[in-house]
Amino acid sequence: MRILGISAFYHDSAAALVVDDEIVAAAQEERFTRKKHDPSFPSRAVAYCLQAGGIALDAVDFIVFYDKPFLKFERLLQTYVALAPRGFRSFRMAIPLWLREKLFQKRLLADELTKIGGDGDWGDRLRFCEHHLSHAASAFYPSPFEDAVVLTMDGVGEWATTSAAVGRGSALEIFEEIHFPHSLGLLYSAFTYYTGFKVNSGEYKLMGLAPYGEPKYAQTILDNLIDLKPDGSFRLDMSFFDYCTGLTMTNGRFSRLFGEPVRWPDQLLTPFHMDIAASIQAVLDEAVLRLTRSLAARTGLRNLCLAGGVALNCVANGKVLRDGCFDEIWIQPAAGDAGGALGAALATRYLHAGKPRKVAPGGRDLMQGAYLGNSYSQEECEQELRRAGARFTTVTDDALPDLVARALAEGKAVGWMQGRMEFGPRALGNRSILGDPRSPTMQKMLNLKVKYRESFRPFAPSVLREDVAQWFELDSDSPYMLLVAGVKEERCRTMSDAEQGLFGIDKLNVP
Repeated sequence: MRILGISAFYHDSAAALVVDDEIVAAAQEERFTRKKHDPSFPSRAVAYCLQAGGIALDAVDFIVFYDKPFLKFERLLQTYVALAPRGFRSFRMAIPLWLREKLFQKRLLADELTKIGGDGDWGDRLRFCEHHLSHAASAFYPSPFEDAVVLTMDGVGEWATTSAAVGRGSALEIFEEIHFPHSLGLLYSAFTYYTGFKVNSGEYKLMGLAPYGEPKYAQTILDNLIDLKPDGSFRLDMSFFDYCTGLTMTNGRFSRLFGEPVRWPDQLLTPFHMDIAASIQAVLDEAVLRLTRSLAARTGLRNLCLAGGVALNCVANGKVLRDGCFDEIWIQPAAGDAGGALGAALATRYLHAGKPRKVAPGGRDLMQGAYLGNSYSQEECEQELRRAGARFTTVTDDALPDLVARALAEGKAVGWMQGRMEFGPRALGNRSILGDPRSPTMQKMLNLKVKYRESFRPFAPSVLREDVAQWFELDSDSPYMLLVAGVKEERCRTMSDAEQGLFGIDKLNVP
């Protein structure tokens, strides 16, 4: 059975091809168009997946979209009606687009697919899967677990913003949901907006900023913005937010609560913004811990799978692992909407077609290291370099490691490309920038001169699996850059009194 999954029209559009029990290919459209978080129909990603599978579109049994547009439209209408006359400006902007395009996504999808190939008669082959089921399926079915709790947390799907499911064998059933407008993802995005970063792409910047501040406002958030229950369920006080009916995430009351206006993107980051970032991160950590502890106690299961955009918060994930309420956790490396394409395909295979599921032996997952994208031959690389007018030399595979190690030791940055491209937002060694972590200037140099981004942004260490416990407070697999762990105390250098007095981003100046 050949199933093509598609996510599109919001952000991080992607395609994935599942053939029988194998995830053959998966890729995000942005990797081909070079448009970050490209929301357009993933025509290039679809073409790649078909090419990787060696099949034409007509040979695909099912094409599955990752959410249900009519349910989203229902949520939109009910929200505007419930809050009218507030939100008329937002309503006036949103409804024409829905009436013109989004309500007719089946026709739009059929038209786009016909451009790629086929006779245009998609009939029953074109299907739709609920958003959170797509996420949950993307986490459970490739996992190494026979049974598991599956927790999905994101901004919002159709209605659900947080959902809990149980997976056993081929079965997967969502048994609990928290609905819009109450959302951990949107709460975190509200603070992303408040600190001057772009919503739906800057959340990882907020997470990266948090370690430089103190959680001074965590209690303020808990007292005013979110009613967080002991079992992790929650409700937001919507009088502080504007995302239901307005054109911004927060309102004036939100700003008055913290005593500062919304930061503009070109304004300097101050200790206040670092403290705000630390505070919302602390609240998110606590909410996720309460949810996972409650789910472990109520289900009695010892394995946890995570998906949804919030599952890309590797700080919270690391705390769940260290908390020990579950023996093992597995996180879908493409946990955001891109992974919904894969989940929609897998849900169709196991839930709708009723196919049996095989768990990989030896504790392995089925993601193949997330190396599911395209690859290029030596000849193709050389042709592209010549076309660009680049100067280059070729070396043997045997000589390459010493050459790269020498360059790194000399303080140079190395662009490393090999094999198939990663699926998901993390660079996992096949499309990576390498630098020597011993260098006191490497992080700043890579951020400012290579990646052209904020100086505080972190980089992930790459360590041999057998050496992990020698360096970090962690002794488990972490292949997908989705867990944060502390550095072993004996590996940390003692800071001087002057260095101890540094605050925030100034800590980056400590060699």
